[in-house]
Amino acid sequence: MLVGAFKSKTGAWSTENISALFQANYMHAYENSIEISLVTAILGGLFGLFIAFAALNEGTPRFVRPALTTFSGVAANFGGIPLAAAWIFTLGTIGIVTQFLRDQLHYNIYFHGFNLFTKTGIEIAYMYFQLPLMFLVIAPAIDGMKREWREAASNLGAGPLQYWRHVGLPVLMPSLLGAIVLLFGNAFAAYATAYGLTGGGIQLIPIEIGNVMSGNVLDNPHLGQALALGMFVVLAVAMLLYIPLQRRSARWMR
Repeated sequence: MLVGAFKSKTGAWSTENISALFQANYMHAYENSIEISLVTAILGGLFGLFIAFAALNEGTPRFVRPALTTFSGVAANFGGIPLAAAWIFTLGTIGIVTQFLRDQLHYNIYFHGFNLFTKTGIEIAYMYFQLPLMFLVIAPAIDGMKREWREAASNLGAGPLQYWRHVGLPVLMPSLLGAIVLLFGNAFAAYATAYGLTGGGIQLIPIEIGNVMSGNVLDNPHLGQALALGMFVVLAVAMLLYIPLQRRSARWMR
């Protein structure tokens, strides 16, 4: 891929494909992909963390954890065209029912201006597999937190907020940051779900790569390799931002 990105259609060495990455349409696709990935990674990471805490809490019924773990294992791998179709059918049915209630009963509960086939719609659909993935990734880290730490903090006079500020969050932060980076990459590379929802109407880098490689727009596989190289650069930047944060958060271990 790295070699092919620097070749022209004739096979000669060239930087024309790399230069094409800075065209307005491809830059817009990168912006859309980064925005959707950031939103779903941050929201999926935070809400997934809260769900994991609730499910793994000592007072939670025992059946909750295995049920949620099983569901998460399935949902985290449920994507692509089936997920897009499920969202369209589900929200389409709800829309028809609520429209009927509004028209017949004058009960206004319709989706005011919401459109599933937009970036917001894609973000909502992505949350279906981002949340379960976050639960699966962060659950072992929560299990690793020892009860003795909370008891020792309590014996020293620390309240719940002090415990989480000085002990709980520093312990979980490396795992939390790593999970968010993982969710970012998971959403950044997703293709079929977004394509199934929008039919390619929203410019995303995976969709642009698919268009180029399949010849839907133009037949230039080397441009597709250059676009993929740009994706790796974005992910590399995300990792470079994560490494110093992880080192800073892990100082408590020394």
